[in-house]
Amino acid sequence: MSRFLGEIRQLGYVVDDIEAAMDHWSRVMGVGPWFYNPKVPIEDYTYDGRRYEVHNAVALANSGPLQVELIETRNDAPSMYRDFKLAGHRGLQHVAYWTRSFDADLARMESEGFRVKMSGCVGANGRFVYFDREAHPGTVIELSEVMGPKGRLFDLIRDSSLGWDGTEPVRPFPDLSTL
Repeated sequence: MSRFLGEIRQLGYVVDDIEAAMDHWSRVMGVGPWFYNPKVPIEDYTYDGRRYEVHNAVALANSGPLQVELIETRNDAPSMYRDFKLAGHRGLQHVAYWTRSFDADLARMESEGFRVKMSGCVGANGRFVYFDREAHPGTVIELSEVMGPKGRLFDLIRDSSLGWDGTEPVRPFPDLSTL
């Protein structure tokens, strides 16, 4: 467990081809089903304090309590994912901690010297931040608020993985406004 935020809840992998990555993870690794969104509806996205329009495809699945996220950048907007790829990396880019006390946990991390590099929101009460402190690729920390629709989506993804028999390995993201 982290001395800052508890358990790591998600591993985020930057990939070149999200469809091929979902196929690999479901067939070879046995992880699924994948909930796939070809363009995540990110609101209030900032990178280094400036606003941009990003186009990221994302797929999410669970292996037990741990969520795996696959991310493919589909435009050239500045992001930590793009930075990771431009540095020649693929694979594990971040670990995420989930919170229901976003403001307090963000303040705690900032008091420890972490600075927000990238941020946004996915659905109501679905804020996220990535911190700029990185010792080597794969150690970027994301703090992700899991209340509201995003929290219910994450519950659905986890519940769908329990006893998954390999059928329907890729499923569409449900509309967050209906969760």
